[in-house]
Order: sequence, then structure tokens, then C-alpha cells
Amino acid sequence: MATFLALLALTAALVVAFRNSTRIADDLTHAEEQRLVERFVKRTERGLLEGAKLQLIWDDAVTNLNASNPLEWTHYFISGYFWDSYRVDYTYQVHFDGTLVRCWRENRPMKQCQYDEAAPLAAETIRRSVRESRNDGAIASWRKLGEVHWPYNAAGIPMSRGLSTMTRFNGRPAFLAVAAIVPDKTASLLKHEPDYIVIVRYLDARVIADLQDTLLLDEVRFLSTSDDEAGRNDLMLTGADGSHISWISWRSKPPGPAILRQTAPLLAIYILFFIGVIAGGAIIVRRMRRTTSELIASEAQAQHNALHDAMSGLPNRAHFMQRLRQELWACVRQRELGDVFVAYIDIDRFKVVNDTLGHHVGDELVRQVALRLRRSLPPGDFLSRFGGDEFVLMRRATGGRTAADMLGRQIMALTREPFEISGNNLEVSFSCGISWGPEQSEDPGELLRRADIALYRSKQRGRARYRRFTRDMDASVKLRREMEMELRRAIAGDELALAYQPIVEATDGSIVGFEALLRWPHPERGPIRPGLFVPVAEQAGLMVPLGNWVLRRVFTECRDWPAGDISVNLSPLQIMASDFLHTIDALIRETGADPRRFVLEVTEGVMLDRSDHVVDVLKGLHYRGFRIALDDFGIGYSSLSYLRSFQFDRIKIDRSFVQNIEGDLDAHSILRAIVSLGHTLRMKVVAEGVETPIQRALVQAAGCQMIQGHLFWQALPPDEALALVQPKLTQPKPHLQHEELALRIG
Repeated sequence: MATFLALLALTAALVVAFRNSTRIADDLTHAEEQRLVERFVKRTERGLLEGAKLQLIWDDAVTNLNASNPLEWTHYFISGYFWDSYRVDYTYQVHFDGTLVRCWRENRPMKQCQYDEAAPLAAETIRRSVRESRNDGAIASWRKLGEVHWPYNAAGIPMSRGLSTMTRFNGRPAFLAVAAIVPDKTASLLKHEPDYIVIVRYLDARVIADLQDTLLLDEVRFLSTSDDEAGRNDLMLTGADGSHISWISWRSKPPGPAILRQTAPLLAIYILFFIGVIAGGAIIVRRMRRTTSELIASEAQAQHNALHDAMSGLPNRAHFMQRLRQELWACVRQRELGDVFVAYIDIDRFKVVNDTLGHHVGDELVRQVALRLRRSLPPGDFLSRFGGDEFVLMRRATGGRTAADMLGRQIMALTREPFEISGNNLEVSFSCGISWGPEQSEDPGELLRRADIALYRSKQRGRARYRRFTRDMDASVKLRREMEMELRRAIAGDELALAYQPIVEATDGSIVGFEALLRWPHPERGPIRPGLFVPVAEQAGLMVPLGNWVLRRVFTECRDWPAGDISVNLSPLQIMASDFLHTIDALIRETGADPRRFVLEVTEGVMLDRSDHVVDVLKGLHYRGFRIALDDFGIGYSSLSYLRSFQFDRIKIDRSFVQNIEGDLDAHSILRAIVSLGHTLRMKVVAEGVETPIQRALVQAAGCQMIQGHLFWQALPPDEALALVQPKLTQPKPHLQHEELALRIG
């Protein structure tokens, strides 16, 4: 009995709630009908005004309406036009001061104009229209016309002005619109304040019929007071000053009664017999929707973060390269006119700002530079930040060198005003290098590199200037060929070297392993960054021999090191090689290395292939004892699908998610989500690029087990790295190393 009463009470509550819902639906429908009617009235009023303005921006209108007897012309182009097009009831031509010139009733001229009732409102509306008229284009200047200042456009032509409102005319609600008579080509035709056309259009049966047909409403009528009849809805029409004009009333169509009649019996039966199923289903659906919404929002945010710089909000390198590739393709394949210009911009002496005023000032300077570039350059320019103080801008234009010079001058002009940061006025200059394609190159990477070469040349010449890439700078191509040959000799002659950056335990900073990083100490050019010679190796087909050299050296140097992981990066080209597993077996036999000591890092790009070969190679490496890490997770093609295709041992969170994490709540939330995902899939998580104690605290709080970055150690030569893990009376403390590093850099 108690259960039955409980169900009965619940049913009654649900019925009451359902009736409430139908009432709310009726109220919403009521409000929506009012909004649609109000919008219809405003649209009709606006259409009347725009039609008048369009007809009166005309040299012929100025000439003929200022003539003494333009009856035939006005019959066709004024009274006839407004009557045929808009069914205007009264049309008046008046001077700017409101003095009546002539009038028409429908499409016929009148002698008794009946203007007195409309004159005060028309005169006031004319005065307001000079300043309040909208949608007439950009005002270039204001000039004196008679006793009034009138707006002119950039071509020196007087601009159209007009306003509309609602009023009562002859006791009936009506639209009233005023529009100035101005020339469209010959400004000299207007020697004094322009005359105006005043039009009056009753809200009559034609308006009612149009409203009923457009909004599918029934029994529309105009009333002097609100309509209290049951089942009807109404809207008060007001003038420009808020005064009451009229009420418009119609038969409302509330959905509540129909919904209630048709669904109440079914709802009662469903509630009585399947209350448990409904409750359970509602809970499941609600949770699924919430989970789906969270996943969609998280994926959208992750996609945005992957393509944008957290500090400035600008597109990052990956986003820029995608867009540059698209624009070059459009120029080359679709034969679109114009060139694609790339401007590589660098803030001069940015390091001095960081070192003398602090990194917070440097960060704010980067944000202000990004803001000034974005606001000052044309909307079609595509601006991105590559990191640090480097910005890259892309522009579609024609003109070759001339357009490049214009772009360079525009960028240089942005530094004329100082930047005000924390009470300091910073006088900052830019260096800029410009290249353009497809004339100079159809390859996005090459085009960017040529802009970088031009930037380097501008810095060589003293900074605070721009340089176009020219053929005399093409020595870089020769340098690339020389570098390719020298790299071949360096691989064959064992002239390369490895440095090892410690990976530490998040909790106490103790060293748990190292990552092997490739270095090229050139005997003549000095140390060459991997960012320079690795692209050369990729283009020259040297990645496989270079990768094999790295594996052989790592296996040899670290074979007898104390316990600890050694991480090595694998190139996608190595993995795709058909004999890669045979090469690994030969290197293990040659060096005597223990695969269980090594972690092989692969990037997300490898997983895009999704071929059996890639999965077989990874499984083969795993079978031999190597552990596999997914490197730079989240920056390129992040997807959960490939995490299911292979069980990685660890994932390394890319430094882009760690940088600026102190002030970016979204980045921190995404970091926590990635760590949680790694833990769920039984993977260890390593955070790269940790440079500050706050970043360390945040990644540790997010659950990262291991950390890598300059906060603890830079990459070290093999003997110095080995000294860190060999038994000693006192092991160096990571934070002391960081303090020494900070003093040396700062």
C-alpha cells in the first residue's frame, strides 16, 4: 500500500510538472510571437527607409527636385515609385528647416498637403538623421553645407542620411521615414542643406495581410488598447520617444493544450508501469550526454591549444605551416593571382629585456607586440608566434619586391611608439626577413627558411631593419649542399657526439635516467644545432644512417653505466625501413647492449601510417626488451585511437603544454587529463621542458612521475653525465645546478 501511495504521489507530481512545462511552453510561444511581430514591424519600417534612401542618392533627383516644375519626372521617379513599390500614402518634399516644397497623395500631386500634423515629428527626425543615420558607409569628413555640417565619404560625395519611426497620422498608426536628397556622383550639385523626402505609410490591411502571410498568424488587427480577449496575443507599438502609437493583436497558437491532450494519457501509463526504467534510463542518458559534452569540449580545447600559442593566443608554427601550405597550393595548383609573402620578425635585444627587467616584463612585451601587430596590420594578414620573441606573418598580395618593401616598412613603423610595461617605456625595434612564393619557392619549409636567412642578414646589418631574400643570399643553398657533404663525412668519420640530459624523479629530483641528444661539434663552423642539420639529413636521405650511428654510439657509451634508463629518439624513416629490426639485432650483437636498459621514443607522426609494418616493428622492439615511449604527445595529430593499437610504456608530454602553465588554466586542465589518461592505460608520464619551480610543482601535482628540463639539468657530455650516477660521497643537488645555471644565464 505504501509503495502504491508513493507511486501515486510521484505520478501526481509528474503530472503537475508536465502541466507546468506546457504552461512555460505557452509563455515562451507567447513571447516568441511578440518578438517575431516586433521584428516584422521593424523590418518593414527599415525596408521603407532603405528604399527611400536608395532612390534619393541620385544626381537626377537633386537636379529635378530643385527645378521649378518637375511634375512628369516626379510622377515617375518619386510619387509613382513610392506608391508602386511601397504603397506610400503621403509623400512630401521639404527643405532642411522643415518648410514644405510640394506633396503627393499616393501617386498624385496634392494642393492641400495635410502636412501640419506630421511637420513637428518630421522636422525633429530630419535634424536627428544627420547624426543618427546608420548603414551609410564610412564618414571621411564633415563639411559645412549652408547652416549644417554634413558628412562626406572618401570620394568627396555628400552621404545619404535618413531615419524612420512610427507615429499616428490622421488618427491611424503609420510609418514615417525621412531621407535626404543627395547626389551620387557630382558633389557640386549640392550648394546648401539638402532637401528631404518625408513619406507616410499607414499600417493598413495590406500590412496586416503581409504580416499574416509571413508569420502565419490569424485574425490580426490594430487596436487602441490592449486586447484582453482569451486566446489572443498583442504587442504595443511605440514611437521614437516611447509614446504609445497603437496595439497590434492576433490569435495566439499556444502548444500546451495540444501537447497535454495527446501525451498526458501515454505519460501517465508510462510513469505508472515503467517508472524504474525511466529513472534508470534518464540517469544513463544524462551521464552519457555530460560525458560526451566534456569529451567534445576537451577535444576542441586540445585542438585549439595544439594550433595556438598559449601566451599570445596567436597561431603557432604547426598552424602557420598548415596555412602556408594551403596558400601556396592555391597559388600553384589553382593558379590564383598574387604571391604569398612570409615575414619573419624578431624583437631586437629581447634577451637584454629579460635579463635586466625580468621574464614577466619580457612575457608582457611579447603579448603587447602580438597585440600591436594584430591591430595594426590588415585583417587578411595571418600572424603567428613561433616561440620566444619570434613572430611570422603571411600576406597574400601582388607586386613582388614592391609589395615586400611595403610589408617591411609597415612592420618597421610599428616600433615608432614605445611599449609601456610596468611603468617602463621600452624603446623596442624589430628585425625582419621577407621571402615570397611561389616565385622564390613553392615549398613552405624552404620559403620559411629563406625568410629566416633574410632575418639573419638584417641582424648582421645592424638590426632595426628588414631585408628581402635575394639571390645573393642564396649562398645558403650552397651552404646546405656543403653541410650535406660534411654531414656524410661526419657520420662516416665518427665526428658526431651525444649529450645526455638527466630525467629525474618528480618527488625528490633523483636521477632515474637520461635522454640521448645528438650534437655536431663541427671542427670549423663550431657547434651546429640539430635544427639546422637534421632537416638537411632528412632531405638528403641520411636519416637512416644517422639514426643507426646514434643507436650504435648510445649502445656503446651506455653499456656499462650504472642502472638507469637511457632514452633514444627514433626517426619515422628508421621505423619505416624494411630491415630496421635486422639492423637493431646486428647492433645489439655488435655492442653487447642490453635492450632492457633502453627506451626508444617515437613521435605521433609514426602512428599516422597505421600500417601493419609500423605495429609489427614496435611489437618486435618490445619483444626484444626495449620499452617504447610516445614522444611529444599532443602537439600534432593527437588521437586516442592509436593508443589502443599499441601498448606504450610511457608518454612524454610535449613542452608546449608545460610552458606558460602557470597562467593558463586550460593548459593545466589538459595536462591533468593527459596524465590521467596515461595512468589509466598503465603508462608512465614524463613532462618535458620544465624550467621553473612552479612548473615543477604543477606537473608533479598533475601526477607526472618523471620530469625533464633545465630546472634540473642541461644536456651534458657523456663523462659528466656518467659522473652524476657513479657512487660518490656527495651527489650534486639538482636545484644547486639550476641556481648556477640561472646565475650564468641571467
